[in-house]
Amino acid sequence: MTLTKSLYAGIASASLALVAFPAVAGEDDVKIVASFSILGDMVEEVVGELATVTTIVGPDADAHVYQPSVADAKAVAEADIIFVNGLGFETWSDTLISESGTEATVHVATEGVTPVEVDGEIDPHAWNSLLNGVIYVNNVADTMKEAMPEHADQIAANADAYIAQLEALDAETKAKLAELPADRRTVVTAHDAFGYLADAYDMNFLAPVGIDTEAEPSAQELAVLIDQLKAEGAAALFVENITSPALVQQISDETGIEIGGRLFSDALSERGGPATSYLAMFQHNLGTLLEALSQETSS
Repeated sequence: MTLTKSLYAGIASASLALVAFPAVAGEDDVKIVASFSILGDMVEEVVGELATVTTIVGPDADAHVYQPSVADAKAVAEADIIFVNGLGFETWSDTLISESGTEATVHVATEGVTPVEVDGEIDPHAWNSLLNGVIYVNNVADTMKEAMPEHADQIAANADAYIAQLEALDAETKAKLAELPADRRTVVTAHDAFGYLADAYDMNFLAPVGIDTEAEPSAQELAVLIDQLKAEGAAALFVENITSPALVQQISDETGIEIGGRLFSDALSERGGPATSYLAMFQHNLGTLLEALSQETSS
């Protein structure tokens, strides 16, 4: 994916403006850019009021198919620090960063995560394990303590408090999902975004689309999945906040498996929604899974 000519021009204009009118920033006016909403929320939890955080791909938006705007290029050009997920998630980020002319340092939040593979491809959705979320937070905190040594104690305290919440929710998730019987552990989602959740919490997630929402299943691939579900069954189907529900509805119509609700996979919800933070997203997904999977199957 490449940036459009108009975006190139916009980047150039923004860069020239920055050169002509350089901003005078105090030592505390640190500008951070995070590539997508879930990561942006993690960064905000760590830095609190100590820095300004701008997110490129916002709530309920699909980072797989995102196309950066001139405003995004300007934010990147003005940034001091940039956080990306890595693992091939942001296919547009290298071009955006290089063409912006930014002097920001770029940091990969998944450094140290053990990658999961789906059909031979690395799954970038590492945040869907809460203990991986702890790795993200530690990486962000280490970067920010180095960038803002005068605030290192506050950053460490913020990170420690946040990690305690993540670890508590991880323990709760393991305990509650462990109560599900074996025949209530297989579910279907719109795309392969939950491999890390499956590994961390002993679940089985199937999907008609791979790790990239831009791909579409062939008629044969969809037929194979439907035949598998008819033969082996699944406890529930789930739509996602970033994808059309049409494909999941088709699978439900053809298999008789009920749709159990909506999961948040790659993005937080808009303000007023049930998943406005990483913690809230995970709590919502856990509750949605448990509500659907704890129901007795009809006789």
